[in-house]
Amino acid sequence: MNPTRLAVASAAAFAGLALLTACGSTSDSAAPAAPGPAAGGAQLVAADVGDLGKVVTDSAGKTLYRFDKDTAKPSVSHCDGQCVAMWPPAVAGSGAATVQGVDQNLVAVITRTDGTMQLTLAGWPLYTFAKDTAPGQTNGQGVNQTWFAATPEGKKAAVQAAQAPADGGYGY
Repeated sequence: MNPTRLAVASAAAFAGLALLTACGSTSDSAAPAAPGPAAGGAQLVAADVGDLGKVVTDSAGKTLYRFDKDTAKPSVSHCDGQCVAMWPPAVAGSGAATVQGVDQNLVAVITRTDGTMQLTLAGWPLYTFAKDTAPGQTNGQGVNQTWFAATPEGKKAAVQAAQAPADGGYGY
């Protein structure tokens, strides 16, 4: 091997070793990594939830909703400001979203006005609902006749008459 190649190979090996050492180091002050789906991506799962049948949930089992005031073509979220406090966007992770029972071709990501990357399904931006505090709850279904659990096809889950509460200050 000539001296130039040896120097380049040595430098590359040293840089790789330095990178591995830095990535593997730990610190007592470092916060533990938050649990999440594989590869840092979000997870969408089709699940039977309550009387709604199959709807889409996130990795924690929370129901995901769509908002009739949003648009699907083009995908645009119209839930900003105070709306986000009650209807947090389903945030895309750092990797590709994984799906179970949902067509991967229907899943995409949009950039919200605040820079957050939000998941969409069939073009509809997805949200959780702050009053759903446990997996499988559907307290947001039919709120203000504009919020609906999303089906695996991105459509609105059927509204049950008993599950269509009035605005209550959080329907937007």
